[in-house]
Amino acid sequence: MKYLKLCVLCFLSLLTGVPGFAGDKYESTVASLPGEKWWGGMVGLGSAMPFEGNLRLYDLAAENLNNQNVPLLVSSAGRYVWSDTPFSFRMENGELRLFSAYGPLEPVSAGNTLKEAYLAASAAHFPPSGELPDSLFFSMPQYNTWIELLYNQNQEDILKYAGRILENDFPVGVFMVDDNWQKYYGNFDFKPDRFPDAKRMVEQLHADGFQIMLWICPFVSPDSPEFRELEKKGYLIKRKSSGQPAIIPWWNGYSACYDLSNPEAAAHLKRQLRAVQERYGVDGFKFDAGDVSHYSDPDLAFYDRSATSTDMCEYWAKMGLDFPFNEYRAGWKMGGQPLVQRLGDKDYSWNAVGLLIPDMVAAGLLGYAYACPDMIGGGQYGSFIGVDQTQLDQELIVRSCQVHALMPMMQFSVAPWRILDENHLGICRKYAHLHRQMGAYILELARHSARTGEPIVRHMEYEFPHQGFATCKDQFMLGDRFLVAPVVTREHRQTVKLPKGVWKDDTGKKFRGPKVIEVVAPLERLPRFEKVK
Repeated sequence: MKYLKLCVLCFLSLLTGVPGFAGDKYESTVASLPGEKWWGGMVGLGSAMPFEGNLRLYDLAAENLNNQNVPLLVSSAGRYVWSDTPFSFRMENGELRLFSAYGPLEPVSAGNTLKEAYLAASAAHFPPSGELPDSLFFSMPQYNTWIELLYNQNQEDILKYAGRILENDFPVGVFMVDDNWQKYYGNFDFKPDRFPDAKRMVEQLHADGFQIMLWICPFVSPDSPEFRELEKKGYLIKRKSSGQPAIIPWWNGYSACYDLSNPEAAAHLKRQLRAVQERYGVDGFKFDAGDVSHYSDPDLAFYDRSATSTDMCEYWAKMGLDFPFNEYRAGWKMGGQPLVQRLGDKDYSWNAVGLLIPDMVAAGLLGYAYACPDMIGGGQYGSFIGVDQTQLDQELIVRSCQVHALMPMMQFSVAPWRILDENHLGICRKYAHLHRQMGAYILELARHSARTGEPIVRHMEYEFPHQGFATCKDQFMLGDRFLVAPVVTREHRQTVKLPKGVWKDDTGKKFRGPKVIEVVAPLERLPRFEKVK
């Protein structure tokens, strides 16, 4: 799969029963307080949160489960663990065990609730910057060409895709041209045989109301003019053993890589990206392939000799701060910064639909308020190649779309008008427009987060502590006003647990909580409740 090549060190971290690695000099055990639950570490572990019982060892420096890592654990009892450097952790019989090569780790007591723990950690270690990614991310759906075009990105089909968005009355927004638009990695010119007039293409997309982003990575194709230039300047990661540029394995083969621990190399790359914007008129970039596993080989030599795999991931993340139109799938720290974080590609399955809510909630609890779920229906392309309407469970696409509709962002990739009949397409269209209609409120929440650090998508336990919501994985709060309970199974009903207060559902009916209700939810319905008082 596209993002799952891991190095040998990463493989070793999968071993169960290993207390830590050879370099882990410090070990501590955090005994749980009565009823205490823990979240954090990896966005990709969202479905396993809160951590209970036994959890195998996870090394934040070696694997990232296709998503973002943050050296933070937070608890429902108001405690948190933070480290500026990576550590390993596991659960053993309900106790949290921590391993670090840098220093002892101990929990900080910040209050009595998950919210108090998170806000204290945010204020102390990743305070909100006060800035946002571009507001269009929050108010309109996004479109990505990956599933439809894969590695055949080309001007004709891109314009067709955009045209069908308009023809099918979907709201326009951010439009991302995915991998293989460029001549080769490290080069930032469009393939001339596939893009006869790329500047004109961008102008047309702008005229249609889209803002354009291009997929990029930190890798450089070997034996190219760019490789030779960067090698001469000393801007590539090297091997300690040879002193030569390292050729690093990743999902698209073997490439050299920018050494962004070198400020001159980072400045050089930014100049290349600014030149792309000036030459073609594009608005920003999808910054892919920053996974820590790419930098975990102990033979890699960085310009900053003290840099670690997580530092290199963070350097890549910092590139996006100069571009308000940005997106990341892998990251290290950077909570509270104006960076868009997307969940990693998931498969086309009901299980994957069920992962969206816990993973998005985990992103919020790790400081990533400006987050987007995985592409609607899943970003793993194999399920959509050569299939037609009769081969797909169209309800799955609709329910995935409904999960996205009241998230901070929503993103289409597989073209719903290609794989859905008119009935299912109409439902997806309805919820794309619901996201547009809720855009002002979502943007208000984003601005609130930029001031306070609070998540946009909030765990029920975060907003309603100690009311029995710690293990809830199929409901979330959008801000403090809307409780959203999407259907994430084939069933046309949903069991909803309402907190204390008065709640009005999407039909106008009122309920007084605490209360558990059974909601009939035909495919057209997304169960949601507004807090009245």
